[in-house]
Amino acid sequence: MDSSALKRTWSMAASLGDDVPLYFYSHLFATHPEVREMFPVAMGAQRDKLFAALGHIISHADRLNEVEGFIGQLGRDHRRFSVAPEHYSMVGASFLATLQKFLGPEWTDEVARSWSEAYGLIAKVMVVAAEDSSDETPPWWEGEVLSVDRRSLDVAVLDVRMPQDFTFKPGQAVAVEVPALPRTWRYLSPANAPRADGIVQFHVQLIPGGLFSTAAVRRTSPGDTIRVGIPIGDQLAVDGHRDLLLIGGGTGLAPLSAVLDSVAAQWRDTGFGPRVDLFHGARVPWNLYDQSRLADLAAREPWFSFHPVVSDDPTFPGLTGYVGSAAAAHGSSVGRLALVCGSTPMVRHTVSELVAAGVPRDDIRYEDYTGVEDNSSPTGEDQLEGTR
Repeated sequence: MDSSALKRTWSMAASLGDDVPLYFYSHLFATHPEVREMFPVAMGAQRDKLFAALGHIISHADRLNEVEGFIGQLGRDHRRFSVAPEHYSMVGASFLATLQKFLGPEWTDEVARSWSEAYGLIAKVMVVAAEDSSDETPPWWEGEVLSVDRRSLDVAVLDVRMPQDFTFKPGQAVAVEVPALPRTWRYLSPANAPRADGIVQFHVQLIPGGLFSTAAVRRTSPGDTIRVGIPIGDQLAVDGHRDLLLIGGGTGLAPLSAVLDSVAAQWRDTGFGPRVDLFHGARVPWNLYDQSRLADLAAREPWFSFHPVVSDDPTFPGLTGYVGSAAAAHGSSVGRLALVCGSTPMVRHTVSELVAAGVPRDDIRYEDYTGVEDNSSPTGEDQLEGTR
């Protein structure tokens, strides 16, 4: 397998824009129309995810072992679409046909062999990971929506009762499908630690024109049944007693809230635990949708401090500007483990600010769902709230 040829030809195909994935899906659905129902009606985001995932994998073509965990997670994650081993052959045939069409004279016998070998390896890892996962967990769980609480102009909180066999670690994310938008899954993070009653809380930001967020916030009602996929992510799921610096932008607060919930339980049960500073950033004060609860907790618990940050309202009587800058300037930033969650620009800026303030890079954690989905963006659109 010629890894340099894979990278070169993939770069060529990716540079051709939407025509390449459009042809791929057209070829797949024309040759195997039975698989069309496995995909969402609106395919725009699906095309983007396909290329993001493949781009991430092929960028490591000379060291695929480094992304084996990522590939395996894709395989486990695809169980929720009822993907069977034979579907990988269908997809592979259409994918290679697409490359052949668009690469033209660059599609040599050598390149064809390299792509065939690479796809075979990727598909094998995905299939084996899915088979192993099926021995332990279902492809999804069904949860009952108990309430949909509109907390602010554009944020709603969904309370969902999950089955007792559904487990997760605070800080992880799960793919969610709501009945108003079948076959369209978006990643959300539980905003609480696991509870004995099985209730899980999700925060959803309403994005103008966002298919999923509109369906989840405006077209989901108590009594509805949603589907929830396998929990993923390990960067925000922490154990131990190290003091924490939590920095969230917009609904990136959700996984950090779950971590905070678990720390609070640790203090209640044992009388000791990590000290926590939480910075939550929003553009305007009324989008600090959980401020009251967090402020009350900070007033009661000496181990916890809450710092709301607003970027676009200079009259706000508190911290203003970028949430990452505010956190980096705080005296508690150095020496703590920093967990960051928000839009991609917000995370990048925050990491840069923390490093400049002297926080070791190894002490900063955030999830990178490259090729899967942006955990901070449940609708697939990039959220900018909280980046300032």
